[in-house]
Amino acid sequence: MAGLLFLAFAYLAVGQAAANRNGAQTAADAAALAAALDTRDQLADKWVEDVLDPTKWQAIFDGIAEGLTPSCWRADQLAAQNDANVQCGPDGPLAYTVEAKTNKSVGESIVPGTEDRHSRASATAVIDPLCTFELPGGDAGGDVLPQLSCKDRNWVLDPDDLTVLPEPEDLFDVHLVD
Repeated sequence: MAGLLFLAFAYLAVGQAAANRNGAQTAADAAALAAALDTRDQLADKWVEDVLDPTKWQAIFDGIAEGLTPSCWRADQLAAQNDANVQCGPDGPLAYTVEAKTNKSVGESIVPGTEDRHSRASATAVIDPLCTFELPGGDAGGDVLPQLSCKDRNWVLDPDDLTVLPEPEDLFDVHLVD
């Protein structure tokens, strides 16, 4: 009977550690995605701002646009909502890597030393441009915008009527990688 009780406590300790580890992974995933989404939104705003100057589009789709602000503040914000803290950094212009550590320890159990252990996890989110275009050549003039070919749609842009433009999710995809 004592052996069965010990096994039950051991399974409880393993479950407790697994739940804490899952919390760390959730915090890391959410934080990395939040940072990448913030950068995606900034890039999309820059594209809209420079829509009439297609010579700037490629730099924007490459993640190299003037005036972008760091997005790790969003990672910190989401980690705090998931009861963790993070180390965040850009991993190139179109990716963020986040290391998360839970604020709560694994907790006390029959396994010695777990009361001071905190779970850790990491995640990387990338921003993939979804659109391609070809700059108009030669005598096309400055009043012609290139067709923007995105994953699910081709956008024929009229410089005289820019009321319907792609949304950030039309221009860029954000996802986790491992």
